[in-house]
Amino acid sequence: MTSRIPTSTSISESSVIAAPLAKVWHLIKLQEFHHFWTKLAKSHHVKGVSHETDVVKWTFKDGTEQEVKQEEHSSIDHFITYSVISSTPALTYSSVISTIKCYAVTTGPNEGSTFVQWSANFSSDADAGVIEDAKFKRKEALADLANTAVGKK
Repeated sequence: MTSRIPTSTSISESSVIAAPLAKVWHLIKLQEFHHFWTKLAKSHHVKGVSHETDVVKWTFKDGTEQEVKQEEHSSIDHFITYSVISSTPALTYSSVISTIKCYAVTTGPNEGSTFVQWSANFSSDADAGVIEDAKFKRKEALADLANTAVGKK
C-alpha cells in the first residue's frame, strides 16, 4: 500500500451544528475542550508559562500530552487560533497552527444552526500520515462538539 503524497500542508474540516451560535461558541475554550472532545481526558491552564497569552495542557486518553498556546481570540468574530508548543511524545513535524471559526446560519433550512470550520496549517515537514490523521481527528472532534451542543453527550 502506498502512502498518498500531501498536496498541501493545510487542512480544513467543517460542520453545520444544529445549535445556536451562542451555545456552540461557549464550548470553544481551550481549557474546556475536554467537555466535548471525547479523545481528551482533561485540559487545564498551565500557570506561570506566559504573562501575555493562555497556555493550556491537553491530556489525551491515549497518554499523549500537548501544551497549546492561544494565539488569537475574538468573541466578536467568533474565532480562536492556537498552536502546539510542546508534545509528549514529540511531534514528527516542526509546527502547526489551528483556527476554529464559528458562524451563525441566518437563513435557509439550517437557520438557527452554527457553521463551524476547524483548519490547520502545518510546517512543510508534515507528511501525508500527519495530514490524514489531523483531518480524521478534526472530523471526530466536530462530531463530538455537535453531540455536546445539542445535548447528546
